Amino acid sequence: MTLHLHDTATRQTAPFTPVRDGAVSLYVCGPTTQGAPHLGHLRTFLAFDVLVRWLERSGYAVTHVRNVTDIEDKILAKSAEADVAWWAWSLRFEREFQDVLDNLGNRRPTYEPRATGHVPEMIELMQLLIERGHAYADGEGSVYFDVASHHSYGSLTRQSIEDMQDAGEEMEPGKRHPRDFALWKAAKATEPGTASWETPFGRGRPGWHLECSAMSRKYLGETFDIHAGGLDLRFPHHENEQAQSHAAGFGFARQWMHSGVLTVDGLKMGKSLDNFVTAEKALAEHPAAAVRYAMVSGHYRASVEYNATAMREAEVVWERFSATALRAAELLGEDPLAGPGADLASVTLPEAFVAAMDDDLAVPEALAVVHHEQAALNSLLAAGAAAEEVAPGLGRLRAMLDVLGLDPLAEQWGSTTDSAGAEHAALDALITTQLAARAAARAEKDWALADALRDALSAAGIRVEDGQGGARWTLETTD
Repeated sequence: MTLHLHDTATRQTAPFTPVRDGAVSLYVCGPTTQGAPHLGHLRTFLAFDVLVRWLERSGYAVTHVRNVTDIEDKILAKSAEADVAWWAWSLRFEREFQDVLDNLGNRRPTYEPRATGHVPEMIELMQLLIERGHAYADGEGSVYFDVASHHSYGSLTRQSIEDMQDAGEEMEPGKRHPRDFALWKAAKATEPGTASWETPFGRGRPGWHLECSAMSRKYLGETFDIHAGGLDLRFPHHENEQAQSHAAGFGFARQWMHSGVLTVDGLKMGKSLDNFVTAEKALAEHPAAAVRYAMVSGHYRASVEYNATAMREAEVVWERFSATALRAAELLGEDPLAGPGADLASVTLPEAFVAAMDDDLAVPEALAVVHHEQAALNSLLAAGAAAEEVAPGLGRLRAMLDVLGLDPLAEQWGSTTDSAGAEHAALDALITTQLAARAAARAEKDWALADALRDALSAAGIRVEDGQGGARWTLETTD
């Protein structure tokens, strides 16, 4: 099976064919740096980090662009309220985003351009749109896209202009139609002088939608493979991006991919609902690897639920991955597969895992293969298998988890796995003592004591399995 991806525009899953053989061009809408990163941001950027990893593991050279919207109405408003220069406010949160994503193991994009660094490209695009009859200047410094001039406006979200909900654009005096959107916004006397630029149309600053069309063209060309982002960006942002790019004569994105929403205790996250979770809060309460697992373990197009139960399950799963990998690595000693620099790209992945990932990144099905491999590896370790028997299984486990950014032995998670290994060793020593006492009770046919010891372990969330090699224990996932 070749890689199949779902296209939001066509609503179909089909074989992926890139513009250029062996290469993939990807544009992901990045953060608007008005405030601290939250779980919704993490959901989107982690989902498409897995996409990049799988594309690269499949042999593609990926050019990944993720923009930074570093000037926008809310940035100006919030920085003014805090009495901080708008550019300093924006830079503060841009760095916070980078630090959080680094902590979560996200690979840096190939290019991470800022909107304010691409004003010449925006001016060029506006001039082209005006020449082609798809945009107009109001004479006061603003430039608008004429939605009625473009026959396919609304095609991405399958809406007619008449049926569209309010896009949030103000009905400025210079607009011809309420749905026309700003490509360029005239400077305001109430805003800092540094927040505007001279253009042939007057002094002003970028509209939100224009920047992505200008920057994707610069770094990826007039036609590129995939445009990705959160589901909430489909309208008006992505609809407007596509319209202005197509109106300019560009092929733009051949495929659209959107990640599902994030819910907290069953409700969509929002400040008005008092369930807004910042990345800082999530990472203060849970290991970074567990947060990453919780965000990527579902299908990227499905909604992801964040709550205490989901995070406890994520922590348990991560602890098990870490403990298994560490036990195998200890047995292998100096074997290259046991080190953080292992050549995982050369490891042959299980066919079922590849099939799942090639089926529109079906991570839940891929994780079923991971868990099967982990169980098989645990059985080998419990049976006292030799290092050469364990090595292939460890390689497969690490290589599959690496696709998800969760290889327990990678340098990224070194301190986490060391901690998990130490905790597992201490727990194993305590439980082994209890299992020995239970074995002695069974040998004496003291079934009441043996059952009591097993029940006590079960109550503590420890599952005991009896086999030919003796009793083995694993942690239960608690609800």
